[in-house]
Amino acid sequence: MQKLFLSQTLSQKLSPQQIQFIKLLQIPSAELEARIEEELEVNPALEEGREEHEVSESRDETDEYEGEETLTAEEDINIDDYLRDEDFSGYKMQGDGNYSDEEDREMPLPTDATLNEQLITQLGFLGLSERKQIIGTQLIGSIEADGYIRREMEAIANDLAFSVGVEVTIEELEEILGKIQKFDPAGIAARDLRECLLLQLERKEQTEEVQVAYKLLDKYFDEFTRKHYEKISKKLNNHESGVLKDAVQVITRLNPKPGSTSNGLVKTQYLIPDFILTNNAGRLELTLNSKNAPELRVSRSYSEMLQAYDKGNKKDKKLRETVSFVKQKLDSAKWFIDAIRQRQQTLLRTMNAIVQFQYDFFLDGDESKLRPMILKDIATEIEMDISTVSRVANSKAVQTEFGLYPLKYFFSEGIATESGEDVSSREVKQTLKDLIDKEEKKKPLSDDKLGQLLKLKGYNIARRTVAKYREQMNIPVARLRKEL
Repeated sequence: MQKLFLSQTLSQKLSPQQIQFIKLLQIPSAELEARIEEELEVNPALEEGREEHEVSESRDETDEYEGEETLTAEEDINIDDYLRDEDFSGYKMQGDGNYSDEEDREMPLPTDATLNEQLITQLGFLGLSERKQIIGTQLIGSIEADGYIRREMEAIANDLAFSVGVEVTIEELEEILGKIQKFDPAGIAARDLRECLLLQLERKEQTEEVQVAYKLLDKYFDEFTRKHYEKISKKLNNHESGVLKDAVQVITRLNPKPGSTSNGLVKTQYLIPDFILTNNAGRLELTLNSKNAPELRVSRSYSEMLQAYDKGNKKDKKLRETVSFVKQKLDSAKWFIDAIRQRQQTLLRTMNAIVQFQYDFFLDGDESKLRPMILKDIATEIEMDISTVSRVANSKAVQTEFGLYPLKYFFSEGIATESGEDVSSREVKQTLKDLIDKEEKKKPLSDDKLGQLLKLKGYNIARRTVAKYREQMNIPVARLRKEL
């Protein structure tokens, strides 16, 4: 027997305006311009420029940031008679139609040819037979993102046999692989680090230090990776031992990941500041990048068009459909302009709070003056949700007189000192880096010793924390920091 139950549930849904705001807030300035261009293309009711009455009013006024006065909305028009029984979509992030969740969709960026495409092009220049071309293509397809081939030759031979029906010997694979290893970038298609570095040395001018460097990698690779230079020096003759230090420097300048090179083989995206902070005689002044303050307005012609339709025949179905379309575009334009305005205000509120929190640091750029600061500190200060602060901090940067900093740089945990005060973990990292920079390179400091020195300076942290901070700064262990 079926029973009917009545229950109440409380749920929270984001409105189209909120979705719009969230999406616009999290993108950096570099992508905002492209996003605005996209909206201008799909919405004819949105235009660039200021309203005429605002231009005259703004001549004698100074706004907090350029472009804010242009963010206006047209007056609402009563068209209930047209839309009494009609359904129409509100503002959508990507044109018209039903909303789909594309929050993680990336903005398209201009890119050059991929590494694989570059290598295939170079393969074509060899004029190989069709069989060898197939083998070469298979080998190139086995190259990983960092430029190495880690699959065994037997496995690649099996791939060729099963996928394209080509039976090959290991010798044939080695022959074609040798040709590919002469392609650019140097070191490509190596099977391990040793082979990668040797391939790069083969292309260099064969000076004395290059020849010794080749010998180090060819015969004493294990000793070299462990930095057992004294053992290596005893195995070399007197002349070779004399240029050992120069040979090591030659090796350290080689590229261990040739597939990750940026000389036209991968896309590059530059960091553009969202904020500009200047020090005017001891007074910090914050402004938004002008890309964050576009001049936008609702199309006057579309507003006038809607007013004209208001006087038409309300029973005409085609006219009602036209009015629905025009009204939708006008609402979309207003909502987009409002979302841009909210974005500007939220960015400034958040950054102003960060500046006030880290005021001493922004005065002179001294990292030791950075205070412990977490997302909750700023969220509490500006009375917004932590997720909002996170969206601002994740992809934004500020230009100061002493460098360009991502906002995430200013957030760090607090560490208690012996005096009971909280200091930023970034301050501890800087002190740790200074200790390592000043250490005797022939006898680098262990993590235990570094921890003891930090405690003498008042930072009470464990050895494992020292190791964690060192790894976060990409500083190798003591054994690998040893120099001649």
